Formats: sequence, structure tokens, C-alpha cells
Amino acid sequence: MASKADIRAAAARYLDGFTAAGADIVEADILQPAEALLDLYGEDIRARAYVTQDPLRGEQMLRPDFTVPVVQMHMADGAAPARYTYMGEVFRRQETETGRPSEYMQVGYEVFDRDAPEAADAEVFALILNALAPLNVRAVTGDIGILKAAIAGLNTSDRRKAALSRHIWRPRRFRALLDRFGGRTEIPAARAALLTASDPMRTDVPLTGLRTRTQIAERISALQHEASQPPIPEGEMALIDTILELRETAPNVLIALRDIAVDLPELRPSVERMALRLDALAARGIDVDTLEFDAGYGRTALEYYDGFVFGFYAAKRPELPPVATGGRYDALTRVLGQGREIPAVGGVIRPGIALEIAP
Repeated sequence: MASKADIRAAAARYLDGFTAAGADIVEADILQPAEALLDLYGEDIRARAYVTQDPLRGEQMLRPDFTVPVVQMHMADGAAPARYTYMGEVFRRQETETGRPSEYMQVGYEVFDRDAPEAADAEVFALILNALAPLNVRAVTGDIGILKAAIAGLNTSDRRKAALSRHIWRPRRFRALLDRFGGRTEIPAARAALLTASDPMRTDVPLTGLRTRTQIAERISALQHEASQPPIPEGEMALIDTILELRETAPNVLIALRDIAVDLPELRPSVERMALRLDALAARGIDVDTLEFDAGYGRTALEYYDGFVFGFYAAKRPELPPVATGGRYDALTRVLGQGREIPAVGGVIRPGIALEIAP
């Protein structure tokens, strides 16, 4: 394993390459306010972040990544278009002994540009690919926006669509919800009994927990409304299944998605954005005919990606974490922008992994 000094030196070289591409160097505090991260990711973030209490600043977290603070900085006073780069440690708590480090170096490149988002996608991907050129890496791409668009086109309630969109990044939970909404699985017996009771709030058991009786009644009412909805049509369920199973070269996936969009028109804008992105990648010298596309890629990453996603992996060391990852996070700028928004895409390199696989 490379020393910290060697890793930092490698990180500095990547940083120099990103500044040469036109990025401004920015810094981010190691201690981040927990409130913003909890608002974005919910309590799940606690399982993978180090949390501490500050007597003056309240609950804080050791930064789990750089993207959130960089977006906050840009949305507060950044001009557009803008390109930023940074380097430093991030901290990820490990619940079990996986061998993965809880502290490691990242070097990133972020683009905020509303004029040509597909060209920006290609810029970030190509820049990181070129930075990793001396290494034997395998590229994988995907697009969270395609799955989100497919969900939006389903013939079902807005509440169900919102639940499915919220759990895109939790594949097992997403599948359980989809199967239940599609009538493939039955409602659990205990919940079914609750929903069919004439007065589900009538009980002699004392009220415990943090929810009030009103909140519990509202939740039961929402569940009863959901249970009364007809199932998602099986044909639409089959289309979602087909999308999730797409793993092919990008041009072949594009052909398949255009066929699916005939029956699910809401897909068309996302599919055409993918076509523009492939053109932009080809214009930067990327061999898109062999570029791997996995429609499910990115669904276990942090939940701010909402469009193009990518990763680079050691071709001969599949057990290693990705050497680099990235993607588009337009929705994050809306959440942190306080009424403002701008298309944004970025990626990070892990120089420690890069050194481990260097020839």
C-alpha cells in the first residue's frame, strides 16, 4: 500500500491536471454541519458518517464527500459557468471489517454550466479518463435520469411514484415497493388487517413513540388510499424490468431505449439527452461503440446523482473499489440553491487506488 505522502503527491498531480483544464482550486471544511446532510440523505447518512457534537455549532460530521460543500459554496456566490477542483481526505465509517479505509484522499473536478449539459458530461468523463490513461481501467456508464423518467411515466398515483423515486438508491426496497404496487406481492398480513379495520386507531395499548395520534391517523389514511389504488399495469411493470436489465454497449442500449420509449413516451427526453451525450463523448475521442452502459449503475451511491453516472474500475483487480466515479446532480443545486439552480456534473479520483494499480 502506498504511503500517505505518495498518495498526496499523486493527488497533487491530478489537481494540477484539473487546474490546467481551467478549474479553480477550492477548499472545504473537514467538519460539515450535519443538518444539511441529514436533510439530503435522511438518517441513513449516520450509518456511513462520523458524527460529533460541537457546543457552539451543534451536530457536525466529518465530510463524507466534497460535492455538497462545493455546491453550497457555488450556489451562495459562484458565477456561471464555473469549474472547480479540490483535493483532501473524506471519511466513511465502516460498520464491519471490510478492509475498506475509513479515511482516504479524493481529487475532484466539478462543472456548473447551464448552456450545454451533455457537453459538460463528456468533458468531465473524458478529462478523468485521460488522467487515468496510464492505468488499465474499465469504464462503466449509466443514467439515473432514465429510471426516474420511467417512474414518472407509470400509470399510478403520484404518491406511489414519489415513493419509488425516493428509493431508487435502495434497490431491494425499490423492488419490494414496485412488486407490491404492481400486484405481484400481497400486502403483509399485519398491515392488511390494519388497513381493513373499521377503526384502526381504537386500541387499549398506550401510545408510545414520537408520533402523535393525529400523525398516526394521517399515515394510516395514506396507506389506505394507496391500498385502494389499482395495480400498475403489468405491461408497464415489464418495461421497468427491461430497463433495469439493460447492460450492453451504449449504442445498443440507446436503440433498446428508443424502442421502449414508443410505449413509454415520458422516456423520450432522457433518451435523446443520452444520444446527445454519446455524440459529445465521440467528439472528444471516446470510443462509444465499446462503452459499457448499465441502466442500474449508480443506484448504491450517494443519493444526489439524478442523471449521467460513471465509474472507472481496475480491469485486473475487480475486488478493489472504483478508481474514479462521478455523475450529474442537477437536483442537488435546486435543494441547496434557495430558489436558484444550475445544471452540474462532477467526478472524483481516488489516488490511493490509482497508485495501487499503477504499472
